[in-house]
Amino acid sequence: MSRRVTAAVLLAVTGLLAACGGGEPAAKAVVAGQPVYGGTLTYLEHQPPSCLYLPAAGFYPNGGLLNQLTDKLTWQNPETLAIEPWIATRWEVNKDATEYTFHLRDGVTFSDGSPLDASAVAANFDVYGKGSTELKLPPAEFVNNYERSEVVDARTVRFFFDKPSPGFLQGTSVIGAGLVSKKTISLPYEQQCQLKNVVGSGPFTVANQIVDKQIDLKARKDYNWAPPSSKHQGRAYLDEIKIIVTPEDNVRVGALTSGQADFVRYVQAYDEQTVKSAGFTLYAEPTRGVNNGLYLRPSNSILSDVKVRRALQKGTNIKEVVDTLFTPSYPVATSVLSHLAQGYTDLSKELVFDPDQANTLLDEAGWKRGADGVREKDGKKLELGVFVSLPQPLSKQTLELVAQQWARLGVKLEVRPGDAGTLAVDIKNAEKTAVSHGMVGRADQDVIKSHFHSANRDVILSEDEQLDRLLEEQSALADVARRNEKVAEIQRYVVEQGYAIPLFEEPQVYGGAPTVHGVSFEAVGRPSFYSVWKS
Repeated sequence: MSRRVTAAVLLAVTGLLAACGGGEPAAKAVVAGQPVYGGTLTYLEHQPPSCLYLPAAGFYPNGGLLNQLTDKLTWQNPETLAIEPWIATRWEVNKDATEYTFHLRDGVTFSDGSPLDASAVAANFDVYGKGSTELKLPPAEFVNNYERSEVVDARTVRFFFDKPSPGFLQGTSVIGAGLVSKKTISLPYEQQCQLKNVVGSGPFTVANQIVDKQIDLKARKDYNWAPPSSKHQGRAYLDEIKIIVTPEDNVRVGALTSGQADFVRYVQAYDEQTVKSAGFTLYAEPTRGVNNGLYLRPSNSILSDVKVRRALQKGTNIKEVVDTLFTPSYPVATSVLSHLAQGYTDLSKELVFDPDQANTLLDEAGWKRGADGVREKDGKKLELGVFVSLPQPLSKQTLELVAQQWARLGVKLEVRPGDAGTLAVDIKNAEKTAVSHGMVGRADQDVIKSHFHSANRDVILSEDEQLDRLLEEQSALADVARRNEKVAEIQRYVVEQGYAIPLFEEPQVYGGAPTVHGVSFEAVGRPSFYSVWKS
């Protein structure tokens, strides 16, 4: 982007921020460390939200919005990862994790005035657990083996599962388990996707929306049901939050350091020092799930050979990628899962960069270098395609560097733009898109099932029945130790099969003004502004 264009964009955003009241000093003198009520938080987001149907709303721009609008049955402590009360005051789980009973707080209401009672909770989880063919609602990936709900009384709801579902308790704390009104949950998919139809019980409500540009939230004055462990109770300190979509990295950071914005998401690695040098706070929050990596699709005719997949794995210099493009906020991956993930096992020895072995494997697989340096076999070139993944930090640069590394092996990687018109179709075609760049954040063992199972995200377009079976087994093990052992087995299997080239443990990186206090994050790095106040 030229300086002239950048300046024009910054002026446009600055004008929008000025109209929003961004950068205004607090009206009252503040005693250091003492929260005050009032004020507007101007929050710059990298991308606009996508569909807001809760089970499909894991996209991080959605989370920064929905965390302010919805509450969950439980709260996962981001420090200990323990599951704590929230809308549910207590719960019982039977021995084999096939029956869960939740006892609810009294007096909680959605923003439309309807009660958040047992029947509303049951309505939510009946959809999250089974989906709805009639309404075109897919089930949630955080719910396994769901059978039915039972409303015991107005403040007690019970859930039944046809097989053990040990991940369900943690699942009630994730972003996709946000509770919405019975009216919202009864709408068809396309309508639930729309922000205007999301009626939650959270500390903020929607005041205004300019689609793909800006969302204004206002504090709900009668809110009084934060998690009991929260030091702050009652209504939010802030009066308003203004979420402004600002795709340009330099504009977001420039607006922050110039005082035009209070908080920004997606501070790129190359901007981290700028934020810190200006005296602002950098938040690099872990996502504790499946690592940022390249995922190889075995149904692709070239990648159907495990030797080729293993060659690409051995021929990728992960450390060079991280050292060249990123900062210590992005730890080098040592397994499919983050070292903070439950069930993590260290596979760093299996992921050592070894170009000699990579070349040997490709030779053994019958791929010989052609005159142009690209390997060939049976008249076919060793060419693979991948799309830039816009949600992933520096995806284009990462893929281009990997393409350079693979070129030394005689492999051509075609890096395609992430906003290409063909992406939606071609990304589901293993012949056209042999490699996928992605990650998933969730602080539970089931995150690995979400990423790889053929009925979930299915990142490798799996036809591997053994992998599906392993994933289903771990999701149904009630014993934590045995479940972690199974997760470790799955990580080893995925690496041995060459399905994954883990790159780094992806954080969510935010920048905050020194006048912003009390920001908190859920276990996978989405922000909550409930306790935020400005000095």
